Amino acid sequence: MKNYGRTSVHEFVGDLIVYRNLEAADRRLPRLAEAWQTVGQGEGSIPRKTELSYARVVAHLLRAARALEAPGKRLARLIFLGDTRLNDGTAFANLCAVGGWPGAAFIGAEGPEPTRVEVAERGATFLYLANRWSALGCFEGLCGERALPIDEGTAVVLDLDKTTIGARGRNDRAIDRARVEAVRQTVAGLLGDEYDTAAFEAAYECLNRPEFHSFTADNQDYLAYICLVLGSGLLGLGALVAQVHAGEMASFGQFIAAVEGQAGHLPPGLREVHGEIMGRVQAGDPTPFKAFRANEYRTTTARFGCLADEALPERMLVEEIVITQEVRELALRWRAQGALLFALSDKPDEASFPPPDLAAQGYEAIHRTATHAVGA
Repeated sequence: MKNYGRTSVHEFVGDLIVYRNLEAADRRLPRLAEAWQTVGQGEGSIPRKTELSYARVVAHLLRAARALEAPGKRLARLIFLGDTRLNDGTAFANLCAVGGWPGAAFIGAEGPEPTRVEVAERGATFLYLANRWSALGCFEGLCGERALPIDEGTAVVLDLDKTTIGARGRNDRAIDRARVEAVRQTVAGLLGDEYDTAAFEAAYECLNRPEFHSFTADNQDYLAYICLVLGSGLLGLGALVAQVHAGEMASFGQFIAAVEGQAGHLPPGLREVHGEIMGRVQAGDPTPFKAFRANEYRTTTARFGCLADEALPERMLVEEIVITQEVRELALRWRAQGALLFALSDKPDEASFPPPDLAAQGYEAIHRTATHAVGA
């Protein structure tokens, strides 16, 4: 591994990025409400990455971005870089379908086993699955062989989290640790003297497992709130786990409704927090625990570029959230060849942009925050 110096995702993407709320950071691009009108979907809840309506909005933004940067040029193909076959592979397939584009997707996840590559054909598209991020060079060559030139007619979509930064299998645990620390800080801050570190760790580690995703909806806001309630003593972890396994507590909605029925037993401060979260859940807000997400922004950016430039790259991969050099190198080359570079992130906007107090101190969005670029 080698350290390639400090930079930011903004170096090669600019502000052409959308986070969870699908509002482009580049204010020249259409707002989500405008995009809904154009794609004929109508306003409603913000779609998730694997939904067709998400792809329709993103395809609209890609075309708008291409018109801004290269007037008169039409997008004719799509290249996608991600880290999960299900989520990113589905998002890629949906984008190609709604855009009418041929394309290719690289799905990377570094592992200890011998180098392995799989090519999955899907009509006019293909997935290139690799267990080395360094295989991106071979992926680029295959695109050329398959008549997918990367030029002004190409949209290159970069998944941000665990691909462009925090590469899966190499640096992704740094992202996870920042999120867990944010949950811990939030719960500890609200519980005060009642906070129990061991009890929190047991609850978080237990309920963050896939077997509980149907209950937590794999939503970190929900999980943080559940840990807060458990830490208050209103409910016990063992009893909750037994209820979930028995099918008596099947969803987060059922859980927060149960807490609402006992809210009078919560301390006044927690009762107020519960009321705020309950209101946002009822309003359909997918990120209702705002205090947690504000802390996540802080704990995440604290891991950007936090080590000295002389630190070993191997240490950076453990302690920092770094930019994946292999992705950066290709992105810079492809942009120089005229391709449109655009990034997607599932991270909520509240965890991606600084709150007012930090913005006043010069803090910036995740994609504008400098860190080291590390790669093979």
